[in-house]
Amino acid sequence: MARRDNSRRRKSAGEQPPSGGWLGRLLKGLLIWSVAIAALGAVVLTAAVLATARSLPNYERLKSSQTGQMIVVRAADGSEIVTLGPSYGKWIPIGRMPKVMQDAMTSVEDRRFHDHWGVDPVGIARSIVVRVQKGHWRQGGSTITQQLARNTFLNSNRTFDRKIREIVLALALETKFSKDQILELYLNKVYFGGGAYGVDSAARKFFGHSGEELSLAEASIIAGLVKAPSHYSPTADAKAAIMRAQVVLQTMQEAGAITPAEEQAAHPRDVKLAEEAGQNSARYFTDWVLPQLDQLLPDNDRQIEVWTTLDPDAQRAATEAIQANAPKDAQGALVSVDRDGAVLAMVGGTDYVTSNYNRATNAVRQPGSAWKLFVYLAALEAGYKPDDKVVDEPVTIEGWSPRNSGGKYAGPIDVRTAFAYSKNTVAAQLGNEVGFGAVANMARRFGITTPINTLPSMVLGSSEVRMVDMVRAFAEVSAKGASVAPYGIRKVTTTEGEVLYSHRADAPQQLVPDYVAAGITDLLQTAVAIGTGRAAQIGRPVAGKTGTTTSNKDGWFLGFSSGITTGVWMGRDDAKAVPGLQGGTAPARAFAAYMRVATTKRPPEKFQTDLKLPTQQLEPDDETLQNKNDSYFFVDPNGNIANHQPAAPGGGEAIPRNRDDTAPVLDDGAAAADDFLDRATGRPAGTATGKRANSQPRTAPPHTN
Repeated sequence: MARRDNSRRRKSAGEQPPSGGWLGRLLKGLLIWSVAIAALGAVVLTAAVLATARSLPNYERLKSSQTGQMIVVRAADGSEIVTLGPSYGKWIPIGRMPKVMQDAMTSVEDRRFHDHWGVDPVGIARSIVVRVQKGHWRQGGSTITQQLARNTFLNSNRTFDRKIREIVLALALETKFSKDQILELYLNKVYFGGGAYGVDSAARKFFGHSGEELSLAEASIIAGLVKAPSHYSPTADAKAAIMRAQVVLQTMQEAGAITPAEEQAAHPRDVKLAEEAGQNSARYFTDWVLPQLDQLLPDNDRQIEVWTTLDPDAQRAATEAIQANAPKDAQGALVSVDRDGAVLAMVGGTDYVTSNYNRATNAVRQPGSAWKLFVYLAALEAGYKPDDKVVDEPVTIEGWSPRNSGGKYAGPIDVRTAFAYSKNTVAAQLGNEVGFGAVANMARRFGITTPINTLPSMVLGSSEVRMVDMVRAFAEVSAKGASVAPYGIRKVTTTEGEVLYSHRADAPQQLVPDYVAAGITDLLQTAVAIGTGRAAQIGRPVAGKTGTTTSNKDGWFLGFSSGITTGVWMGRDDAKAVPGLQGGTAPARAFAAYMRVATTKRPPEKFQTDLKLPTQQLEPDDETLQNKNDSYFFVDPNGNIANHQPAAPGGGEAIPRNRDDTAPVLDDGAAAADDFLDRATGRPAGTATGKRANSQPRTAPPHTN
């Protein structure tokens, strides 16, 4: 009875049971667990930071540690071409480091540097949000201490695991070292591009003086480099560097490091840059070969020596030939390879210091008549011979009417003469007959990697190409139709001599039959002996071809002698006309000047130009009757070797094409129908016999809609 009274008394007094029920208990539990987990995490993090701090090297060891890999690049004779790697300059203690440099760096990279413990929570939160939104790390909110930890102890992989380790290391650094020590380490070790590590190295590289003498404008340029050293380099892109420096100055003013008046008085665009010294044309070559190390030795971080194929004497001769012959305001490029594909010389422009853009490997330009190499290769493979008759006359193909240089036409001539004098109308007729797709296929077979169109005008070189690809094609002709792959690295060793990589050539593949290679060599030799390439003569057998594009925008000469194949291109980067530029003038003269030096230690070599035709081509009827053509082969549109090539009229080899030029039509009939031959030779209809007589001109049919 007493219990009932007490209960009634509590209720009457207005007492209520705890509010919220199960939800309140859940929230309370979550809060308790969250605090517990956070406390545990803090304990674990503290333990990790303290353990890491104890394992860190002392300050003197951190000062002496270096980042980056040294690479010594050697020429074929073992001489040193260039040494690449980190340059640290002179160590500048924080007490002598210019205040403007310290303020510029902290303002733009870590404004709260003096206030946090090595990690900026706001920056981390922003980084996590971006990580969730983008699926990968785009911005890190990294403090200067974190950057120092990453650059000194970690790699640059943007992974969650690496980020955690970076945070732990940053906290450990702040635990072990003072802010001034951390900033001193950072300013003397951060990478500024061009191999320069540290403020002093960057100041000497870009401004030609010590890092202790930096002005506000110079400091803003250097501080701006950290975000993207290659993009904001004042020697690579002055405009981008100046714009970035202006951002740094504005940030410094907003952070209170400088006054608005000081910001206005600083003029980055007026800063005088130091002249780059010690650069030469061989750097075009090293810029081409060194990126290949990422594929050859992807995981190597040891100090290495790269033994290349570059011939110092040939390289000097190539540089002089381009500089002496390139027209005013025009650029020039040269690539030269040995018979096995070893690059002997490479020049990517007239002056590496002025422009390090490699026109020999990166630029794509129209080759002009040099492209006729592939037209005539396709024609020879289809059954033509150098002595066969063609007609140099006006022609229209699918609405396109090519004209010869000078507007003159020679009438009936042979294939050899048409090639030697680079007759556009004959090339157009041949391309139309064998099929423009067949010409494109031939170019692909010989190593052209850029897009190729199959419009009629393609026979005159309307598709853009890279010089190194064209040189490869001519080298493969020099190799009697066998494949050749240009290469620049013979071996890579450690500084102690341990071989890490050695070049091994792939087994060569036969791209065209021997007699086709002999036929095109005959034509190329004639072009130099009596045709458009006469300026390329060097007193020994030379085979080559000129190339000139519309309005004299590009001039080419490509050829070979004594096992060395060389290509020369000249023109303007903006593709404007160069008065008087033709493949047979400045490019051919540069070719000759270089080749006289490059071949001086080699005996002259006669070319194999005898047409050793397959038996069935000489005796087609007997071979067909006896069915003994298994030994003959041809190259299909995919570059594969195959047998049973159908014979052309008169026993010649032919690959008739569909109109879309995509595949061969295996047709036992003639490569050209009787009515076509009648029209081509001007004979009355019905007089053709299906066999082509060498005494009759052969040309393409007139265009019909």
